[in-house]
Amino acid sequence: MRTKQRVSPCGEQMSGDADNASEDARAALCNERDNDVTAVETEWESGEFDRFGRGYPRPQLVRDRWISLNGAWEFAIDADGIWTLPSEVHWSSAINVPFAPEAPASGIGDTSFFRVCWYRRAIRLPDQREARLLLHFGAVDYCASVWVNDHLAGHHRGGYTPFSFDITALVDDRASIEIIVRAEDDPQDLAKPRGKQDWQLHPHSIWYPRTTGIWQTVWIECVPPTAIGWVQWTPNLERWEIGLGAGLSGTRRDGLRLRVLLECANGVIADDTYRVINGEVHRRIALSDPGVDDYRNELLWSPDSPTLITARLELWGERGELIDRVSSYTALRSIATQGDRIVLNNRPYFLRMVLDQGYWPEGGQTAPGDAHLRLDVELAKRMGFNGVRKHQKLEDPRYLYWADVLGLLVWGEMPSAYRFRPDSVERVTAEWTAAIERDYSHPCIIAWVPVNESWGVPNLPDNPAERHYVQALYHLTRTLDPTRPVIGNDGWESVATDIVGIHDYDADPDRIQRRYHGDRERPRIFRRERPGGRLLVLGGDTHADLPIVLSEFGGMAINPSGSTWGYSRAQNVEDYARRFESLMRAVHGVGLFSGFCYTQFADTYQEVNGLLTEDRRPKIPVARIAAATRAEHPTPIPTELEEQVQAHRDET
Repeated sequence: MRTKQRVSPCGEQMSGDADNASEDARAALCNERDNDVTAVETEWESGEFDRFGRGYPRPQLVRDRWISLNGAWEFAIDADGIWTLPSEVHWSSAINVPFAPEAPASGIGDTSFFRVCWYRRAIRLPDQREARLLLHFGAVDYCASVWVNDHLAGHHRGGYTPFSFDITALVDDRASIEIIVRAEDDPQDLAKPRGKQDWQLHPHSIWYPRTTGIWQTVWIECVPPTAIGWVQWTPNLERWEIGLGAGLSGTRRDGLRLRVLLECANGVIADDTYRVINGEVHRRIALSDPGVDDYRNELLWSPDSPTLITARLELWGERGELIDRVSSYTALRSIATQGDRIVLNNRPYFLRMVLDQGYWPEGGQTAPGDAHLRLDVELAKRMGFNGVRKHQKLEDPRYLYWADVLGLLVWGEMPSAYRFRPDSVERVTAEWTAAIERDYSHPCIIAWVPVNESWGVPNLPDNPAERHYVQALYHLTRTLDPTRPVIGNDGWESVATDIVGIHDYDADPDRIQRRYHGDRERPRIFRRERPGGRLLVLGGDTHADLPIVLSEFGGMAINPSGSTWGYSRAQNVEDYARRFESLMRAVHGVGLFSGFCYTQFADTYQEVNGLLTEDRRPKIPVARIAAATRAEHPTPIPTELEEQVQAHRDET
């Protein structure tokens, strides 16, 4: 009799399945585990935040009954990926989920090379009779295999997107459950989407520590046998309506109806009920159009006025019984390009963005808590920016929630894979599709960036296959979301795009102005300028009438030393402030630009070119940053006394 083989999502064979073990051995294994791990009592969370200050992980589809599994889990590192089954693991330590083991906040802080790590936790469930249990993971990098009560729940591949398993059948009538996670993440695999995660042992240049395993919230959700499974919102200003898509999960039933209640600050704006057909509802909800801009503007979402529309969805049965209820939100907001300008809500809008890597010194890619995500949004706005470019990272949905609530535009960007071959194309395409599905309904997202600086397509000018790949990603993105602009390859070598993104780290403001001065210079710029050593566009004059955004520039550091660096250097704080102001004046003075993105928001490990330190302290007064960012009145030159005080601050 052949032994069953099981294949993980990363492609390795997982043999010796526990299903083939003898009943005696299986019982001994269960007894051994019972002795090693103690089930922890859990309760349904009482509100939006768990006890660690982390918010509801899926902010646009919210239920009352959920359990956060953040906190202490048993942990083991399997450096060479030898163990393939939970029975083989030697549990050696504890980890603080959801921090990756490389992060100090995890309690592990191991930045060495290791291929696999394991997690285990046992919990006692509160009463959940006549309900289904869904086990959710916000993100696990890169391949996850999950067992519940010794049964394989499933696999998932992709380090930045969420996944879940219905574990109802695996729980049976037990009051407690044991969850085991195997996370495989080859530290030197360059064919998977990895963003800024370094393939060398120690962070170097623009690359940062790796993120292995669980790095976003793990949680359990209690849902009815038939439940609302997904919701998607599509605003349309031209018709003054909101498109709704919703689908059910679980047991299929006939005769169901979905009630949708939309409210804003002025009260109810829609209260409709629709019949569920084939498990889905697709409707366009027409709103009462006031017809006057001043009145209309009160309902529009923008950074200056982030008006959200709250939504309640109720699923009703054929006998008039309430089956399920969720809360959500949406907004009336349009984003597009018109000629060489970007328009928000049908009005020209100049982008003032800052590049944000999304790292924290203690947590790596995981924020210490919801308050830190909110603070980052608030700091960006206080510094005068109306948007961020989330660089090489699919950010936690809680950040997008706060950007929606507080009013901050976001460019969503796919973390790059660095090799061009069939499996990397498949991996990037699959995860990018999942990312767009996850974030489609967030009003703060105004653009998609599938490729950055030709990363993963290094021979773009000469290799037709690489050009077709970038073009295919552009068209795929436009197909999945026709409502937002797409920057096919940000930085240079653009082959398919709605906005031309330029990366130029020239520290001389005069050269920046001369290089990009005047609309008549467009053909010359596209044909001859190579600020990154590469042509800005490939394909002649097809980009001539598109908006141009200086999507990376700046990157100044204050007198870096040792292994720290910036793209340019300032001698002290005052020199830094003056250089920043001069560069901002130059960029604002270029009429060719429809916006900019300054590098960067905060220092990130050895890359100390942020406006803030890594713990989010401003290097110069926030008001001074904001004045330059907004091109407001010039900052007065400090008096001699102020210069002396500043010099003392620099020394200390």
